[in-house]
Amino acid sequence: MNTNEEHKEATGLEFKYMVSGDSISKGVVYDEARSKYVILEDNYVSLLQGKLKGAMRNTARFGNTLMKGFGNLKRDVLKDKPDMVLIEYGGNDCDYHWGEIASNPEAEHSPKTDFPAFERMLLDMIDFLKNQGITPILMSLPPLNADNYFKWVSGNNPDSEVNIMKFLGSVTKIYWWQERYNSAIIKVAESTKTKIIDVRGAFLQQPDYTKFICRDGIHPNREGHRIIYDKVMDFIRTSEPQLLLDNSALPGH
Repeated sequence: MNTNEEHKEATGLEFKYMVSGDSISKGVVYDEARSKYVILEDNYVSLLQGKLKGAMRNTARFGNTLMKGFGNLKRDVLKDKPDMVLIEYGGNDCDYHWGEIASNPEAEHSPKTDFPAFERMLLDMIDFLKNQGITPILMSLPPLNADNYFKWVSGNNPDSEVNIMKFLGSVTKIYWWQERYNSAIIKVAESTKTKIIDVRGAFLQQPDYTKFICRDGIHPNREGHRIIYDKVMDFIRTSEPQLLLDNSALPGH
């Protein structure tokens, strides 16, 4: 807890939290019945509302990369002056423009955020927040379901599948490529002594984590959001218990 938070706790002032991230934190899920993306009402951020002292602002956006998110965060932070910011990025950053790959697999293709740039920007974001007296909290990436994601990005089109496979070499590469970006988040947390919520670990502890991922292979479904919520609450109980509104958030209540 920084001195600002200690002062707030002592004086009974309201805490302010901000969530900065992409569609996962926005609560986007794939609705199979309607064949479209929708916002899940009881997503992990909305489940957290009412459990914590103070107000939470969710600035996450569908399609956000770290660069887009960082630009908005600088503006939002100066306006809102939160005490804590939960940071959730990487899923879009490690992603490719799959349509271009399907059209021309032999060409050079880059992810939306280059790997060294991702790590560098994450370091900059942590640095920026700490310099503002704000506590950053990182979040690891939920694992993706490589088989479903491959089918999804190729649109179940056999020609696209062949071409994307030419580029990838194997479907497994989708998993370890995302894992690499996740490893950068962990590395940044360690090197900057920033707290991290191990969401990935919470999914991987399940006997079959793919049951908690939407058909697109990447967005956690309703039950997946519950896993994230439980992990965040677990983190708060052990690391920042002073932020809990009351005992209703504790086990057995």
